[in-house]
Amino acid sequence: MIDKRLLKEMPQAKVMVWKQVFMQWLGMLSNIGMVFLFANIFVEMFQDTLTLRNLMLCAIGVILMIIVRMLTSMQASRYSYRASCDVKNHLRQRIYEKLLELKNSYTQHIATSELVQLSVEGVDQLETYFGRYLPQFFYSMLAPLTLFLILVWLDWRSSLVLLVCVPLIPLSIIAVQKFAKKLLSKYWTSYASLGDSFLENLQGLTTLKIYQADGYKHEEMNKEAETFRRITMKVLTMQLNSVSVMDLIAYGGAAIGSIVAMIAYRNGSISLFAVISIVLLSSEFFIPLRLLGSFFHIAMNGIAASAKIFRLLDIPLQEEAKCTLSDEPVVMQLSHVTFAYDQQRVVLQDVSLNVLVNSFVSIVGESGSGKSTIAKLCCGFASDYQGSITVQGIERSSLADASFYKKVMYVTHKPTIIKGSVRENLRMGNPLASDEALWKVLQDVCIADFLQEQDGLDTMLEEGGQNLSGGQRQRLAMARALLADREVYIFDEATSNIDMESEDAILQLIHRLKKEKTVLLITHRLSSVVDSDCIYVMEKGSCVEQGTHEELRRQNGVYERMFKQQQTLEQFYKEQTV
Repeated sequence: MIDKRLLKEMPQAKVMVWKQVFMQWLGMLSNIGMVFLFANIFVEMFQDTLTLRNLMLCAIGVILMIIVRMLTSMQASRYSYRASCDVKNHLRQRIYEKLLELKNSYTQHIATSELVQLSVEGVDQLETYFGRYLPQFFYSMLAPLTLFLILVWLDWRSSLVLLVCVPLIPLSIIAVQKFAKKLLSKYWTSYASLGDSFLENLQGLTTLKIYQADGYKHEEMNKEAETFRRITMKVLTMQLNSVSVMDLIAYGGAAIGSIVAMIAYRNGSISLFAVISIVLLSSEFFIPLRLLGSFFHIAMNGIAASAKIFRLLDIPLQEEAKCTLSDEPVVMQLSHVTFAYDQQRVVLQDVSLNVLVNSFVSIVGESGSGKSTIAKLCCGFASDYQGSITVQGIERSSLADASFYKKVMYVTHKPTIIKGSVRENLRMGNPLASDEALWKVLQDVCIADFLQEQDGLDTMLEEGGQNLSGGQRQRLAMARALLADREVYIFDEATSNIDMESEDAILQLIHRLKKEKTVLLITHRLSSVVDSDCIYVMEKGSCVEQGTHEELRRQNGVYERMFKQQQTLEQFYKEQTV
């Protein structure tokens, strides 16, 4: 069972495999030499010709063989470790690079939970494939042939019997492989599905409790777990049965070869030295293949995992973007852009808009009108659009992301807060920023007082910033964005789902920022876009109106209707809170 794609993917690991095979082969030769020394001593004892000198020479020879065997075994283990490390580092690096290329679109091809399982346990299974199975596979081919070429000079009949019995083990492995491949594919599918359900239910546990749906999901997961248990038991049963068959062949073959040698000795056709050597070495014909069988099922599991990994790595990509932005000011333009996530759902239809240098541009519209999709297309989170999106006159699909993000900062309403200190989170924006600079931006976003009551910049944040409120997380993300000091800032609903105090603080900061930066604001709050240089109004994926606040109100269209509705709601809220 050799996967040519895996071997081609891991050239360095392949070298380590061959070195490991060579060390194992040298170890086997030392073992043969030790057996010959023992056999010679037994013959001399039987013939009563053993001398102290011969005994001492034999002891020295055995010690030397043991030392050689020990050194080759240690070196083989080192090569196995290096091969395993190369495989894990290479595959995880390839997966990581592929995810960077796919960006958020990877979820269209593989669930996050399955991706995590493949990157961790799936890659670990391939560690065994390269570190154990492949070296043992090639050594298992080499060892019987070497033994046959050595023992055939002692007795060709028993040597031939042993060599003929050897292929029975790989034949049994091949027979099991046909059944195992399909079973292990089901195993990985069930395993990934169970992990996906577990992660989804864990993340949505609060919602499930609120709607009292946790019992239903519990029963659903029990069914999936039972399915996985049954498949796992089938895999274990297959492994145990195949091990029993291989044991029967290995021990039976060694016994047959030994019996043939004993009969030959009784008939006087071979010497005592020959029969002792053949009996002691007969098991060496089968032990390598027997060990190969023990690694076989883990290797098959790795092959099943690698098939899924390669499906991810083989997802086609657009031609790599290589264009970079110049030092000129950034101007972004969308011209007749149409975009659909799938054929049944067109999100944008013939949208055109401009974001000029040092301008304050806003995009408004009801939920689902396509506002955030425009930001995703500009930032490269989505592709395959029709029409044209240019930055400094360069088509966005041809522009390298690294170059784009040196000039543009994207701030979303779902900021990513990493587990660690406040200082570590802020310095993602500027690794060289001093503590004074960090405190300044924290003051700007009105979160410095809160942190001073904690441990300051050393305040430790939990995963996702769970020990902060939604508004505090958003303010911290805003501070990090300010530290980056980009030329253009895109705020995608940056004030949604947070408290009024945090929303007002962030909006005030955005309005101060527009005086020196280019700002594209995507928001649901129309009162915050009143002094925009240009407002684009989205409705059902189309840009239906554009202009300043006063111009749009005079049109008495979609914007005016939305503005009046929000004024009424805000007035009602004020009356209720008085």
